[in-house]
Amino acid sequence: MSADQEDREGFAAFLLRLRGRGIVAKGLIAAFEATPRRSFIPLQWQDAAWSERMIPIECGEAIEGTDLQAAALAALSLEPGHRVLEIGTGSGYSAAVMSRLSARVFTVERYKTLTELARQRFETLGISNVFARQADGSDGLAGEGPFDRIIVWAAFDALPRGFVDQLATGGMMIAPIGPAEGEQGLVRLIKVGSRFEREDIGKVRLQPIQSGVPAVI
Repeated sequence: MSADQEDREGFAAFLLRLRGRGIVAKGLIAAFEATPRRSFIPLQWQDAAWSERMIPIECGEAIEGTDLQAAALAALSLEPGHRVLEIGTGSGYSAAVMSRLSARVFTVERYKTLTELARQRFETLGISNVFARQADGSDGLAGEGPFDRIIVWAAFDALPRGFVDQLATGGMMIAPIGPAEGEQGLVRLIKVGSRFEREDIGKVRLQPIQSGVPAVI
């Protein structure tokens, strides 16, 4: 089977799983289809590009399976004028998808290698509205807000109240909350006044959010 055919079949299976979950937003599906996932996956894992499983990438990290990415982005309800903050760039794939659904995406990554590789991918694909930065994102990205949407790909052990001030009024944040070891709740937090309204939307197992920036990698 050719890589193109394998890619088409993988995407078709992904679509069937999304429909089974009730995720049918045409704009979101078009954004996934328009973003070449294989370009963001290490060569040895490309046969699993559209799978549900986590995929290893550089720096000992991993990117989320397509189903979790789609569910989280669907819950984020992106609109064309939105400014978005992503904590955890990884390979850059989810930022690339969001770039097709929003005005600007600021994506923050602890690892220099991942940040630079993501930038190269964005440049190769002609994506100009994603701004990748190596930084400690555990407290957000001060000075660039307010954001309409925030999405975090690592778990907080408690409600991240410090992010309230970085959201616009009525803004929304998607993040896992729960213990470092074990299952966490994927939650949608909507800013109402100076507080969050919380809605649980699923269960995940992601790494705990870390502070600091590695000196070398």
